[in-house]
Amino acid sequence: MSMQHTPEERQPAETRSVPLPGSERAPAPGVRDLLGPVDPSRRIEATVILRRQEELTEVPSTPLSRDELASTYGASAADLDLAVHTFTDLGIEVVESDAASRRIRLAGSVGQLSSIFGTSLDELTSRSPDGTAVTHRHRTGGLQVPAALDGVVVAVLGLDDRPQARAQFRVIPLAATGTSYTPPQLGKIYNFPDGTDGTGQTVAIIELGGGYGQQDLDAYFQGLGMPTPTITAVGVDGGANQPGKDPAGADGEVLLDIEVVGALAPKANIVVYFAPNTDAGFLDSIIAASHANPAPAAISISWGQSEDAWTAQARTAFDQAMADAAALGVTVTAAAGDNGSADGATDSKDHADFPASSPHVLACGGTRLQADPATGVISAETVWNDGPNSATGGGYSDVFPVPSWQSGVTGHAKHKPAPKKAGRGVPDVSGVADPQTGYRVRVDGKDMVIGGTSAVAPLWAALIARLAQATNRRFGLIQPLLYQNGTQPASGFHDITAGSNGSYRAGTGWDPCTGLGSPDGKALLALLQGKP
Repeated sequence: MSMQHTPEERQPAETRSVPLPGSERAPAPGVRDLLGPVDPSRRIEATVILRRQEELTEVPSTPLSRDELASTYGASAADLDLAVHTFTDLGIEVVESDAASRRIRLAGSVGQLSSIFGTSLDELTSRSPDGTAVTHRHRTGGLQVPAALDGVVVAVLGLDDRPQARAQFRVIPLAATGTSYTPPQLGKIYNFPDGTDGTGQTVAIIELGGGYGQQDLDAYFQGLGMPTPTITAVGVDGGANQPGKDPAGADGEVLLDIEVVGALAPKANIVVYFAPNTDAGFLDSIIAASHANPAPAAISISWGQSEDAWTAQARTAFDQAMADAAALGVTVTAAAGDNGSADGATDSKDHADFPASSPHVLACGGTRLQADPATGVISAETVWNDGPNSATGGGYSDVFPVPSWQSGVTGHAKHKPAPKKAGRGVPDVSGVADPQTGYRVRVDGKDMVIGGTSAVAPLWAALIARLAQATNRRFGLIQPLLYQNGTQPASGFHDITAGSNGSYRAGTGWDPCTGLGSPDGKALLALLQGKP
């Protein structure tokens, strides 16, 4: 009696495929201009992430070296070897492979990669997260991987190169601002520790578009009466420093980030990583920054998107990359979003912004600040909320559980409504973000005022660098130290108790609008030195 085999069973093992969990991709929003299938001969690249050889259940309290990370939590030699050989045998070029970050970069034709990963790629125009129309490769549904790599491959990113994130900033004309501050004035207001300037530290900045010109930076820092800091641009996955003469676009984000870090940690080395605004480009830039030598004290991320606009595999890969960064002693600061508790979603539900909602990221929310720049005295600081599309993000993750350091804090009764299912609470910390009380910066030859939580991430990254300099240590995951008494007004913070971001209200101690509050740098230093 002959046995019947399905066509798939008759295939050799190396060409049989199995589904890749979490790879299901929804259609892009606002799809139009369907241009048909992508040319099958076009060469493209994709990023593949492999499983860890051992789970990283808790971030080590002492930073690991890159070799230590690789040998315990990286990809095993056997997995890496199997993956490289499997893809090579299928005719795909392995551009790069790395055990520490568990990353393989593949290149091949659209036809080859579509066939291996069981998808089809179309070219179309859709609405990007910032509202503009963008033409890109597009896929829907799930992916497949070769059966030999079942369980070994945990993510395949970059086949669909739709824009993944938006820059979290708000620009207003100089004449319209009531109050604005230079970054050094904010350093005084927020009591950044004396005798620190970032010497010996590196701060990395992630950018998914735009660029900076040296002339702008020289003019800006000269205006502040300080030398231009040391700034290096690094391209990732074909990204590059490309100033677009668009002050209201990505250039505004790039210059804001550099000017805030440079003015507050002027002696730190600033490294700006430019990558394409895709899930693969964003992840690869974080990996490049966190695995650099020397490792940065902090990585500042001012880009993000509502949690549900990511594939599950991308969220997992990003969260694991941030956990790796923390294990390497790197603190990742990320903007919590600028669209209130709904995070710009139109489903009438509240959403947390990602990557800020990763428990391995220091999520940075926004305030409205009234202070005297001359004396540094704060007269009022409240939740930033100028309306649903100009307000700090904050709330609870739908995908990440409450981390241990936040248990007993999240969703407590004062901050109604408490979530139906308690998740990671966002943000952790805050700082001024209201463009009406914003940051004075220079972009593409123009002086302007910019707000948004995207300014708070570099502010905190600069502070982390100065605290690292003062204590001669690297913090990695700093939240366990910051949340030591988070249900009460926390040491080292100005507690914000007034205002709301839509669904959530501020209250004493941690809240889902401004987290623990805005920084008191000298008090934070005392806390970190064990001298509260």
